[in-house]
Amino acid sequence: MSESKEIKVNWKREFFAGFVVFLVALPLSLGISLATGASSTAGLISAIIGGIIVGLFSGCPLQVSGPAAGLITLVASAIDEHGIENLGMIVFLAGVIQLLFGYFRIGQIFRAVAPAIIQGMLTGIGIVIFASQFHLMVDDKPRESTFQNFISIPESIIKGITPYEGGTYHLAAILGSITILTILLCNFLPKKFKLVPSSLIAVVIAMLIANVFNMPVNFITIPENIFSDIHIITHAPDFSKLLDSSFLLAATIMAFVASAETLLTATAVDQMHSGRRTKYNKEIFAQGIGNIIAGILGVLPISGVIVRSATNVQAGAKKRYSTIIHGILILIFILIFPNILSLIPKASLAAILVYTGYKLINFKAMRTLMNFGISELIIYFITVFGIITHGLLEGILIGLVVSVLKLLYLMTHLEVKVRYPQVDSDFIKIELKGTANFINLPTLAEEFEDIPPNRDIKIYFNHLSYIDHACLDFLISWERQYEKIGGRVYLELHTLSDRLSKFKAPIAAEKQKIKEAKAQENDQA
Repeated sequence: MSESKEIKVNWKREFFAGFVVFLVALPLSLGISLATGASSTAGLISAIIGGIIVGLFSGCPLQVSGPAAGLITLVASAIDEHGIENLGMIVFLAGVIQLLFGYFRIGQIFRAVAPAIIQGMLTGIGIVIFASQFHLMVDDKPRESTFQNFISIPESIIKGITPYEGGTYHLAAILGSITILTILLCNFLPKKFKLVPSSLIAVVIAMLIANVFNMPVNFITIPENIFSDIHIITHAPDFSKLLDSSFLLAATIMAFVASAETLLTATAVDQMHSGRRTKYNKEIFAQGIGNIIAGILGVLPISGVIVRSATNVQAGAKKRYSTIIHGILILIFILIFPNILSLIPKASLAAILVYTGYKLINFKAMRTLMNFGISELIIYFITVFGIITHGLLEGILIGLVVSVLKLLYLMTHLEVKVRYPQVDSDFIKIELKGTANFINLPTLAEEFEDIPPNRDIKIYFNHLSYIDHACLDFLISWERQYEKIGGRVYLELHTLSDRLSKFKAPIAAEKQKIKEAKAQENDQA
C-alpha cells in the first residue's frame, strides 16, 4: 500500500510545518555557510536540495536534510586543503559512496558504532564550532587550530567588552550577546508563543538594531547573481582528481560522518512519532543522491539535521510534503528577497552557532555513559580530546581503536575470585568473572593450583560471559584430580546464564562419567 493511501494528506498542516521548518533552516543554513568559509548562499542551496530532492526519496519522510553543523569542520578542512573550487568534487564523491552504502544495504552498520564514540564526536564537533565561532561573534578572525581558538577566547572577550577608538569588536559583541540572550529568553516562552523559531527572532532583532543604528560591523555579502558561486557548473572541473587518494579519503570521511549523523537523527525522529519507521538503506541512498547534486553544484554537503527534523515533527507534519515545501520556500525566498540577507550581521549568525555548538556538548550523555561503566566515559573523553587536538577523523579513529581494545580486553580477561571461609569446614567459594577461553587458561590453572587440598569447593559461573571447551575440560579434569586426593568439588551449573546453557548437557555428561568411574573404583575396592 502506498504511503499516500495510508494517511490522507492534510495540506494545511503540511504547509504550516514546512513554513516553520523554513524559518528554522534559513538562519542556520546561512550561519553554517559562513562557518565553513563557503559563500553565504551555498548553505541555502544545499538546504533546497535537502528539502526537495532528498525529501522526495527519503527513507525517513519526516526527517529534514540540509547543511549540518556536524559537517562544518570537515567542509572547512576540505576547503583549506583542496580549495573551494574542488569542494564540489569531494561532495560528489561522498554522494557516490553513500549510494554504494545504500545499494549494498550496509546502512544498518552505522547503528553499530559505540554510543560513546558518537556522543564524543558530537561533543568534539560542538567544542570546535563553539571555539571558532566565538571569535567571529565579535568580528574577530578564528585562529589556526581549535586549541589556539580556545586559549585566545579571553582575548576576544576583552576586545568585545573594551571599546577603543576605531574598533568595532564591541559592537559586534553586543549584537552577538543580544542574539544569544534572545534565544535563551524565547526558550522560556509558553509553547503557544513559539510559532516563530527563536533563532529567527534573534537574527531579526540583531538585524534591526544593526541597521537602525548604522553599526559599522560585518554583514553578509550577497553576490548580484545568487548562483554565481556554483563552481562545478561555472568552472571546468578536473575529474582526474577524483582518483587522488587525498580526495578519496576526504570524501570517505565525509560520507561516513554524514551517514552516521543522518541515521542517528532518523533514529531520534522515529522516537518522536508513531508513524512509519525509517528505512535506513533507502535513507542513505537518498542522501547520496542529494550529495551528488550538491557536488555537481559545488555547494555544501547534506545530512539529516536533528533541529529541523524535530521542528518538523513538533509542527505536526505527517508526511514528506512538509520537507519538500520547506525547500521550495527557501528557493522562493532567495530568488525574490535576496537583498534582505545582506542586512544580517555576521556576528548574529556566529552567535547562533556558538549556541548550537554549546548544545552539541551533551552533558546528560556523560551521565548516561557513566551508568554503563567508567570505560565508556573514558572512550568518550578520548574521542573528544582526539577531535580537539588532531581533527575529526583522527579523533573518531582514536575512539574506534580504544573501543576495539576494550572489546579485546573483555574477550580475553578472566578474573578468578577465591573466597576462603573463616571456618575450615565451610565451603571455599570460587567465582569466575569475565571470559574463560584458551587464551587465559594459564591464569585459570595458576589460580586453581593454589587451592589447598581436602576441602569442599563450590565454583560459580553467574558472572561469566563466555566459556570455551578448553576451560570446561580443565575444570572437569581438575575436579576429577582434586576429588581423588580427598576434596569435593561442586560445579554450580544453575548459575550458568542462558547464553551458556548449551554447555550444561556436556558438563552433566562428563560429571556422570566421573560418578560411574568412582562407582566402578569402589566396586573394585
